[in-house]
Amino acid sequence: MTEPFKNLFNHNVINEIAKHFQRHWKDFDKQGFVDAACDQLEELELKARSQQITAAMSRYLPDDFEHAGQILLAALAPEAKEKPATESDGISGWAIMPMGDYVGMHGLAHHDLSMILLNAMTRRFTSEFSIRFFLLASPEETLNTLKNWLQDDNKHVRRLISEGTRPRLPWAMQLPSFIQNPTPVIELLEALKDDPEEYVRRSVANNLNDIAKDHPDLVADIAKKWMQGADINRQKLIRHACRTLLKQGNQKALEVFGYGKPKLGSIKLEIHEEQVKLNGNLEFSLSIESTSESDQSLMIDYVIHHQKKNGKTTPKVFKWKKATLLAGKSLSMSKKHPFKAITTRVYYNGLHEVEILVNGQSIAKNSFFLSID
Repeated sequence: MTEPFKNLFNHNVINEIAKHFQRHWKDFDKQGFVDAACDQLEELELKARSQQITAAMSRYLPDDFEHAGQILLAALAPEAKEKPATESDGISGWAIMPMGDYVGMHGLAHHDLSMILLNAMTRRFTSEFSIRFFLLASPEETLNTLKNWLQDDNKHVRRLISEGTRPRLPWAMQLPSFIQNPTPVIELLEALKDDPEEYVRRSVANNLNDIAKDHPDLVADIAKKWMQGADINRQKLIRHACRTLLKQGNQKALEVFGYGKPKLGSIKLEIHEEQVKLNGNLEFSLSIESTSESDQSLMIDYVIHHQKKNGKTTPKVFKWKKATLLAGKSLSMSKKHPFKAITTRVYYNGLHEVEILVNGQSIAKNSFFLSID
């Protein structure tokens, strides 16, 4: 059986953290820290466990942040070069998460030391959550630091620049100023778009995808600009960055990838059975005919309009197929969509619809009845 995720913070991990703190500060109250950090630990989930460890650090580390920071720095495991650090080497991995929060909560008045600490921590885990304390409190100073890290030899440091500035990073505090005006972030992403590490480029793509949720046309324009002279790695980045825009049928983003307005003649959407039972399948087929004198690149998606309790419907887009429709030719395809009971959706009896999107354009719609009895 898989170990619960929350057990990344357990009694042994907390004892190891305490041991390394005491090794570098002989007056550290190891037992007091362990008791506070482990209080009712089994009842807490992962994030709450991390927060409790941070609270224990705030209580038992020195009030002088400069002193506390030196203890944290000394307690870190050596930076991994060839083999992973062990518990006896120092603190690494998930155990760094509460340490990063401690720096964010107590180090705002000590920018230089805090940046040294977060740089060191991200090499051994990540500081993408912790850096946000500083981006919120002193954005200009922190952005200048991140600019200085753009050429760092360590891929984790370079990834921190893009991941830490994501306006809507999951699990993390949002960055309202960057949600409103992402220009400072885009300047950093511009410098990282051709990073040699896919690990970093993937983060750049995720950051742009965040920005696209608030500034879709801006990201579509960036995609168009970046696509000029793009190698295969940058093309992959751009496609991943535009995934939400493509799913939404953003016309500017679709055109970046060669998906123009489709030129179609005959269109036929057929539902094989007009009544579908829960835990059964909706089966439908599509036939389309080209009226273009040249071949067309098509991105074909379908939308299920689910019935809600109030009688209205809500759409959910599903990816279907990418195809080339030859000049003057026809294309046919079929799909089987399962209606399985899942925890993230409540199904209701009633009339539903399936809609076909080609290059973001709605071309056909048909209805069916879903029975959950």
